[in-house]
Amino acid sequence: MSDSGGTGPEESRHRQEPGTNIPTVPCPGGPLRQQLPDGPAVWCTNGPAAVAMWREMLPPGAYDRAARGLRDGGTVVDVGANIGLLSVLCARTRRRVRVIAAEPAPALHACLVRNLAEHAAPGWAAECVAAADRPGRLRFTYYPEAPGNSGLHADRAADDEISLIFLRNSRVAPEDAAELLEGLHEGVECTVPALTVSDLLRRHAVSRVDLLKVDVERAELDVLRGIEDLHWPLIHTVVVEVHDEAGRLTAVQNLLHRHGFTLEVHQDPLLAGTGLYELEAVREC
Repeated sequence: MSDSGGTGPEESRHRQEPGTNIPTVPCPGGPLRQQLPDGPAVWCTNGPAAVAMWREMLPPGAYDRAARGLRDGGTVVDVGANIGLLSVLCARTRRRVRVIAAEPAPALHACLVRNLAEHAAPGWAAECVAAADRPGRLRFTYYPEAPGNSGLHADRAADDEISLIFLRNSRVAPEDAAELLEGLHEGVECTVPALTVSDLLRRHAVSRVDLLKVDVERAELDVLRGIEDLHWPLIHTVVVEVHDEAGRLTAVQNLLHRHGFTLEVHQDPLLAGTGLYELEAVREC
């Protein structure tokens, strides 16, 4: 397929539906410039958070494997893109990678647009939308101090607990961990538009998805359920972060198996004791 797909570079860079992506309560956080370790300088709302997220992109993790597994000219659909670090990694790893990214938090989306403009190949698109199982408008919680944990199903107590376990596993002293958690998950409520992955594929005339990445903080099953049967055969690799609550990991595995994928499930040792897992799925040939 062509690098530019169904829209030209200028049109695709910041596609919006009139009146649909204005938050009821503005999400705070202006763009900052952050140099990443062993990586480029990027735009972000929170420098330490950007560095922490970038470290998740480096070897030997699932995102690094997925980027290296891409073909030149492949298409990446980045759902829950945040500031676009996975897209930046893929664009740096392979030539002419086409990026279709979705991020609902306006402050993060503004950084996403800047980062794709600097690092992605022409023809990229950055939608200021959430991905869900149906189109509409949804309540979204943005954490300015922990933007990577923002989501449609934010749960401050549960998110504090996951962060506390991570800090304990990282051997952070209890008194320091308590200080780091103070105000970490104080959220700002927004109303955001939602589309399905199938809506995005149609909108951008995507005929093949080399990599679908889903990182949406407890909404991952809804995102996958929003993919219509006719679009599943277009998708070749899926990397999804799963919060294993109420049997969600098994449900995601069953759905992907049903659509012809072979699966591997991993957990970062620093997340041992939490319900957070990374699932890598590759379509059987």
